Amino acid sequence: MKILDRYIIKKYLGTFFIMFGLFVPIGIMVDFAEKIDKFRENEVPGDLIFNYYIDFVWYFGSQLYPVFLFLAVIWFTSRIANNTEITAILSSGISFQRFAQPYFISASIVVVFAIISVMFIVPNSNKNFNEFISENIKSEDKRKTSRLFKQINDNEFIYVSSYDPNRQRGLNFTLENFDKNILKHKISASTIRWDDSIFRLTNYIKRSILENDEIIEKVTRKDTILDFDIEDLAPLNYVAETLNFFELNNLIRYEKIAGSPLINSHLLVRHKRFTIPLSCFILTIIAISVSSVKRRGGTGSNLAIGVALGFLYIFLDKIFSVLVIKSNFSPALASWGVLLVFLIIALFLLRKAVR
Repeated sequence: MKILDRYIIKKYLGTFFIMFGLFVPIGIMVDFAEKIDKFRENEVPGDLIFNYYIDFVWYFGSQLYPVFLFLAVIWFTSRIANNTEITAILSSGISFQRFAQPYFISASIVVVFAIISVMFIVPNSNKNFNEFISENIKSEDKRKTSRLFKQINDNEFIYVSSYDPNRQRGLNFTLENFDKNILKHKISASTIRWDDSIFRLTNYIKRSILENDEIIEKVTRKDTILDFDIEDLAPLNYVAETLNFFELNNLIRYEKIAGSPLINSHLLVRHKRFTIPLSCFILTIIAISVSSVKRRGGTGSNLAIGVALGFLYIFLDKIFSVLVIKSNFSPALASWGVLLVFLIIALFLLRKAVR
């Protein structure tokens, strides 16, 4: 590794961590100012608040570190451009592509660490973060609780019109059992409730369909065992964010079979665990292209361009994410589409910079 490589890698990683260290405390202060009344109202212990903000650092950082990296690269590259260091480097016969190599080595280090983090470390922090919010800030569960339909195995389907997660109680319950697309029996009840390892059904009706007849069983209350977990009726909306990569794949496999309404949201989470880290490469290209040219406005004008592009990245990411959650928009297109848009921008700006 040459002196140039060591110099740029040191600048790249050093400025990134400084930028991260500047923005994270700001995020903590803004969040604390927003939630301090809730902390007092609910008398949240100080140790829980401290642990919450440890998880907040992982949560906040995992969402915005590509933007911090982007601004960091623009900042230090603009500084060395204004000092005519880049001009001297290129005038010595080093090509722009060779000059950019240590940037990509640095980006690779960040990407590897980011992928390991979002796959295995951040999910646990997300779980603690969301549980704290649910228990101490917002009383309502983040889950769909009405008109719930789910396939629980190859032959059985369940439905409830509404579900109360606090009471573990569902209304207008139906279970249908099929054998090769032929209905074999149907269970219905006005309510279903989980009660000490059994299901308690009220106004229970079971219709067993035979070849030439049917048997109807009616009871006011029926205690029984069914082949599903009551919490499976309405999983938390953020459950995918709390699972490591292998657990997430298992959840997606199960939810596809079950016909979960959250499947697109889960797929989006999985795609983003790749696209957000990989965006570091594309944002690095844009940052080099924008800031390697000495401008009249200096570092300030380059940072202004960087902030504008950073906000555009966040805006497009949020818009496409909402489209996935609220409609049938493709999760793959939503996550990789934003990356493709910025890749086109990056290649265009890089071509101009090389010229």
